[in-house]
Amino acid sequence: MSQAQSVHLSANRRRLIKDRLAKYGVTLGGVMVLVALLLIFFYLLYVILPLFKGAEITQDASWQQGAGRTLALGLDEQNSLGYRISDTGEVDFFAVKGAEAGKTLKAFNLGGRVSAIAATLPVQQSYAVATGGNSVMVIKPSFNVSYGDKGRQTTPALAYPLGEDAIEVLPAGRTIKALGFEYRSDGAVILALGDTGRLWLTRLSAEENFLTGEKEWQQSRLELATDGRVLSALRVNPNLRQIYALAGSQLVVYDIRDPEHASLTQVLDLADAKNPVTALAFLSGANSILAGTRNGTISQWFEVVGSNGRHFAHIRDFKLGQPVVALAGEFNRKGFVAAGSQGKVALFHATSEVELADLTLPGAAGDLAYAPRANGLLVSDDKKLHFFKVDNQHPEVSFKALWQKVWYEGYQAPDYVWQSTSGSDDFEPKLSLAPLAFGTIKAAFYAMLFATPLALAGAIYTAYFMSGGMRRFIKPTVEIMEALPTVILGFLAGLWLAPLVEEHLPGIVALLIMLPLTMLLVAVLWQRLPKKLRHKVPEGWHALVLVPPLVLVGYSTMALSPVLEHWLFGGDTRLYLTNVLGMDFDQRNALVVGIAMGFAVIPTIFTIAEDAVFSVPKHLTQGSLALGATPWQTLTRVVLLTASPGIFSAVMMGLGRAVGETMIVLMATGNTPVMDWNIFEGMRTLSANIAVEMGESEVGSSHYRVLFLAAFVLFIFTFLFNTVAEFIRQRLRERYSSL
Repeated sequence: MSQAQSVHLSANRRRLIKDRLAKYGVTLGGVMVLVALLLIFFYLLYVILPLFKGAEITQDASWQQGAGRTLALGLDEQNSLGYRISDTGEVDFFAVKGAEAGKTLKAFNLGGRVSAIAATLPVQQSYAVATGGNSVMVIKPSFNVSYGDKGRQTTPALAYPLGEDAIEVLPAGRTIKALGFEYRSDGAVILALGDTGRLWLTRLSAEENFLTGEKEWQQSRLELATDGRVLSALRVNPNLRQIYALAGSQLVVYDIRDPEHASLTQVLDLADAKNPVTALAFLSGANSILAGTRNGTISQWFEVVGSNGRHFAHIRDFKLGQPVVALAGEFNRKGFVAAGSQGKVALFHATSEVELADLTLPGAAGDLAYAPRANGLLVSDDKKLHFFKVDNQHPEVSFKALWQKVWYEGYQAPDYVWQSTSGSDDFEPKLSLAPLAFGTIKAAFYAMLFATPLALAGAIYTAYFMSGGMRRFIKPTVEIMEALPTVILGFLAGLWLAPLVEEHLPGIVALLIMLPLTMLLVAVLWQRLPKKLRHKVPEGWHALVLVPPLVLVGYSTMALSPVLEHWLFGGDTRLYLTNVLGMDFDQRNALVVGIAMGFAVIPTIFTIAEDAVFSVPKHLTQGSLALGATPWQTLTRVVLLTASPGIFSAVMMGLGRAVGETMIVLMATGNTPVMDWNIFEGMRTLSANIAVEMGESEVGSSHYRVLFLAAFVLFIFTFLFNTVAEFIRQRLRERYSSL
């Protein structure tokens, strides 16, 4: 073998090794990209799957309850101690966990048999108790926590928030049949139904003794008209402004803001006469009333604002399947537990409108109580007390709560709402992803509406009509726009562009109309110029002729904006849009986002589309021109069809960029999660919402996991767009590959 042949074989061998290394490197890179995508996908699933795990109830202990009928139950925060108030007048504190479950640790005697009892909201754990006659005492079972050599020690105690003296709530000689009670630091209200069927309201106001610092309670009492109704249950709103009295299947609502002139404001038909209400309770916050009936239906009611002012409305129903005997709400969430006469106990959540879990007791259910942290449940039946562990971490999340309209407390009608946090402990989380998904699509739509025509027209002209010398300058200039940080674009859009659009809105709108018309007018005039004059401009440099007219028209339009505003809109465009057209106007709106994000998307679409058009084989264009087709016919019937897969890919890549954009929409919109196509209103996108709220969310909370769910939805959006784009691109390539 000659030396030349040996060198040639060695070069071929090296080339083969390089080819194989490149092949394996590209393959490995592609596989690693797929692995990374799969890892992201499965990690998102790992975080969000607990959202859809149902609640679990596990029996931990049960024991014989003491003498008498159970009237009230409660637990401490650690689920280590509980208490029971019985009709015998005993308040028993007992252990809940371990081998000593049910063992009485301490007992208090109220001094007589309990004839009536009324509980506050669960978070207060206070009771007004009547032990015969016309007086009541207010008690508060409590758990005092201390730390010593033996660690955490919890000591049961019985407090008297309004003093140890009995409070007379009925005239002398009357006996209390039913009570309603609520108090706060500055006052209290006690409702008392006497044995004659008359209803009395006692209000206590607290005044602090400036010498001793102790509270002194001033008492007043008045009778309320019942209009002949036979009342059976009483409730007081914690705001001490409204009271409720149950009469069969009706709930009577009184306004007591002015106690001397208390008035009946509304009578609610909670059920029909043949289906009386058998249990009544508040949800956390006392904005909603729950009414359980004999046929096993639990209805939710709360106040809404209508044409006739605020009034209670029937919101939704839950089904227990047997007569409801007891209801209890969670301390801080909108969940509640219901017990039936045949032993069924079920957990519900009002916002998500689902039954989370249920169990069946060996006997008929009696009273029940949630643990303060909603991780335990204490239930009585006709013989025993039962303690259940509850695993119910994300009850507010359901398909309906995420994607359908929900009627939230205080809202006039069902709606899509995102409001994840509040300063209130009894806040009702509103975790609808619908407005965020809508905002994502809205932002992408207006950005693509602005960017796609400019980017494609520029790409086609640059690749097909522009001279090589001018193209070498224009193409890199447009591509370098993509290197601009989006945070800079968002900053400019929010602080410079948004005020500019607001101040010169008529000029901006006129600009969008005048610039295309100016281009057409210049083109018509150009064709009417003498050929000698037109030929002085080199072929492919004609775009420069458009620059001076466009700059002049743009400057003139913006300068005339105040004149247009005064002439067409009475001097104030925002007022005209709001009052005449009924369109809301936000300074940071979809128009600003469309312009700013369109500016960021243009380089992506332009670069890919321009490469696709420029890569069309020259023999196709030359053959078309040789056969007599005009350049325009060649462009529309040969070049664009051949380049259509690349052009479509460019548009879809731009759409994917717009869907996933974060900083521009974060800084250039008001980040208001509304569902309105109005171009003058803002929006909140999935990506911007994640950026705004991830830092303040509690790890492992429903809010935290729903943000990951938003990221998963965004991931699926992008995946679907790319999949559809690839499918259509392949079809286009197969169709026009024979050209």
